[in-house]
Amino acid sequence: MTERNEAVLVDVVRTPVGRGKPGGALSEVHPVDLAAGVLKAILERNSLESRQIDDVLLGCVSQVGEQSMNIARQAVLAAGFDETLPGATIDRQCGSSQQAVHIAAQGIMAGAYDAVLVGGVESMSRVPLGSSAASGSPMSPRLRARYPDGLVNQGVSAELIAQRWGFSRDDLDEYAAESHRRAAQAWADGFFDGTIVAVEEVQDARTDETVRAGTTAEKLAGLPPAFRTDALAARFPDLTWSITPGNSSPLTDGASAALLMSAERAESLGIRPRARFHAFAVVGDDPMMMLTGPIPATRRILDRTGLTIGELDAYEVNEAFASVPLAWAAELGADAAKLNPRGGAIALGHALGSSGTRLLGTLVDHLEATGGRYGLQTMCEGGGMANAMILERL
Repeated sequence: MTERNEAVLVDVVRTPVGRGKPGGALSEVHPVDLAAGVLKAILERNSLESRQIDDVLLGCVSQVGEQSMNIARQAVLAAGFDETLPGATIDRQCGSSQQAVHIAAQGIMAGAYDAVLVGGVESMSRVPLGSSAASGSPMSPRLRARYPDGLVNQGVSAELIAQRWGFSRDDLDEYAAESHRRAAQAWADGFFDGTIVAVEEVQDARTDETVRAGTTAEKLAGLPPAFRTDALAARFPDLTWSITPGNSSPLTDGASAALLMSAERAESLGIRPRARFHAFAVVGDDPMMMLTGPIPATRRILDRTGLTIGELDAYEVNEAFASVPLAWAAELGADAAKLNPRGGAIALGHALGSSGTRLLGTLVDHLEATGGRYGLQTMCEGGGMANAMILERL
């Protein structure tokens, strides 16, 4: 790879996270404006004009209603950017904005881009989870023929993972409580201060609404299973039904954005990049287990780079449910201290389309704060997929 085709991260920002329900901190803000706000903020922080950007790539999962009609393009216009700047919206489920990063970085490496804005948005209060399928089921006749018993929702997949890897309810609740402890400590230490940008429409939204500093495994133990039904219990009689709202990521609203450039363009503008994109992987996996994709994705990217898990200084593994990072760590022999060291989505929320670039910001900030060199980011995704990438701090 030549220096010209090296893709670097210039900056990354995000909104605070609001609860994804009516009355949540960001629930009164249209998702287009949430996205426009982070896009505008990141250019202003770096003293750039929209005419200096080649494209805008945003992740969004529920692309219906207020999030329809290519929300990336709508956000470009709402931000007041030059009308010549295009935008495209990407759906790789929970990994949508991480996929946006992959596409932008790979485009830079190929010489097709010099500077790209990427990010994601999801307003789960205004466009509830499942809205995209409200007008009909994606289970076509051919898909039903292949899976005659039907596939399951992600909560059941999380239960199946807990069963396969032997995680008890106590294991899951202890992991969830630690996620809140780490996130609360990060906020107390001012760790997120440099990444959070204000939401113009809600000036008093300053912190993540979902972090609960006093969470303990004992308190979480009283919560009931979230996904058990009589029909599912009959279908899966061996499940202990340990996945609860407490050891799952909450429904949230939020937006995030990152600025990527070629190393040459950054140098020409006098910008010092923060990290280099080292490698990428994307995989499909068992759609019934659904959330195990980060395991083969990580193995693939380690094989591709020649790095070992021990040579990585931090890993951001999206906490859709506690069983997901626990299974990943068990399979990879990962160091628990390096896994989501500033808390994960169980505490910090999972605004679906925004989560990929939200994790990116946390990872880069952590590497800078600790002097680490390499970081891994990987995300499980609906339908049994996963993205993985390795960053190198500069």
